[in-house]
Amino acid sequence: MMRMACGALLGLLFCACASTALAAETVTICFNYGCASEGVARLAEPRLRAIGKGLHGARSAAEEREYLAVAIGRLHAWAGEQTPIGADHAGNVADGGAYGAMDCIDHTTTTTRFLELLARRGWLRFHHVLAPERRGWIFQHYTAVIEENLPSALLQADPGSARWTVDSWYVEPGQPALVLPLEEWKSYWSPDA
Repeated sequence: MMRMACGALLGLLFCACASTALAAETVTICFNYGCASEGVARLAEPRLRAIGKGLHGARSAAEEREYLAVAIGRLHAWAGEQTPIGADHAGNVADGGAYGAMDCIDHTTTTTRFLELLARRGWLRFHHVLAPERRGWIFQHYTAVIEENLPSALLQADPGSARWTVDSWYVEPGQPALVLPLEEWKSYWSPDA
């Protein structure tokens, strides 16, 4: 009887540990410019739940974008605790060629992966994730993009008005990403302008 009770208890402990282990999410992180290198960040469930709680509290698309900016900053910082991207700095110049530095392609790819993770969990209620966008021909810059969930008639009338960039390249790790209308970003918006 005692052996059976111990076996049942061990089984419950194993299941609890397995479900906790499965609850964390892994995300592939790009770095060293142009996704030349990749690493894996394991995002713990308690941290993810905090982000989900914040996103769930958004009462409008504008509030969701505000919280997404903060969430992306946090996700980049947490990934930097586990991968070389902790050496990254805003833009390209301040990195000083450090292993783990990220260009806009690395940021865009990683941010899009973070956004897709949030969408898979059902935490984006007012937006959905689109393919990344590019501006420029000689000096190119890339960004992650979301689109507001609007009725199709409104989207058809002015599709650009519902699209937003989520650009983490301009900021230090941990700081909120820059979220602004895609059309404004495409007109060569810069925080220095």
